[in-house]
Amino acid sequence: MVALLGPTAAGKSRIAFEVASASSTVELVSVDSMAVYRGMDIGTAKATGHERAQVPYHLLDLVEPSEEYTVQQFQAEAGRALAGIAARNHAALLVGGTGLYLRAVTDGLAFPGRYPDIAESLADGLDASGPEGSGERRSAREAMHRRLALLDPVAAGRVEPSNQRRLVRALEVTLGSGRPFSSFGPGLDRFPPTSVAMVGISHQPAALDERIASRFARLMELGFLEEVRSLAARPGGMSRTARQALGYRELLAHLEGGLPLQSAVEAAVQRTRSQARRQMAWFRRDPRIVWLDPDDEPVAPITALCAGDSPDGVAVGDWHTTQ
Repeated sequence: MVALLGPTAAGKSRIAFEVASASSTVELVSVDSMAVYRGMDIGTAKATGHERAQVPYHLLDLVEPSEEYTVQQFQAEAGRALAGIAARNHAALLVGGTGLYLRAVTDGLAFPGRYPDIAESLADGLDASGPEGSGERRSAREAMHRRLALLDPVAAGRVEPSNQRRLVRALEVTLGSGRPFSSFGPGLDRFPPTSVAMVGISHQPAALDERIASRFARLMELGFLEEVRSLAARPGGMSRTARQALGYRELLAHLEGGLPLQSAVEAAVQRTRSQARRQMAWFRRDPRIVWLDPDDEPVAPITALCAGDSPDGVAVGDWHTTQ
């Protein structure tokens, strides 16, 4: 396996498509926590029908947006997809920016149990505090973070108050199991040996900020607002998880909460930029990742890795330790 990772709008999808287009034995495996939802196509920059007709894609469109979807479910689906790819003697190129989902696949992470009643109660409390983007909602998240800090200071130090999904999950496990969330497993700060060649793509922060703004403008031109309106109007609507997706949350605040469209767009761009920085901070901690300059034509070395060859004379098995 080869993993192509990096922040939002870094250009991973284009590079992966070029690699797969050039080889009949490379299959693409999406590692995007929101691309699993059917109908969430424009906002996630999901591969188009035309692209999917040309190269094989996996782990897209797994569930309806009204459903909750967990990293454990993704891990199981990924295992089945990768087993099928291996049975065909093909190479799997994992592509995406959801760090936890990637680690679930590459490192076989074990996850604590689910406590849905507690999770629902916590999420309901946040919902009752006010709409997304409001000061009341922010204050409620900060109060929840302080509660986590009292129960599990280690977990609180790893979760930002603005990351609602991780905050609820940490408290859910801590309250439900009676154990600190941080006590489960060795944690994400350990990076065991892996047979996966991990390649990172990124840009300088200013350039990435510009790419994010341009990308969001393009998504709006493609009908992103109409997509969100249609999804929200479906029977069952959108799950809490789906509603947290970049751009979707802000456009829902416009459609349902009266936030001016321009303000929603600006908030979406800013949150995406913040998310890109968090993604980079996550990935930069992993010493197994080799970072390539997107301007240096990374398609060739990634193609070589997928073929089991040695880019620039570096043994594939040592790719992440000898660069």
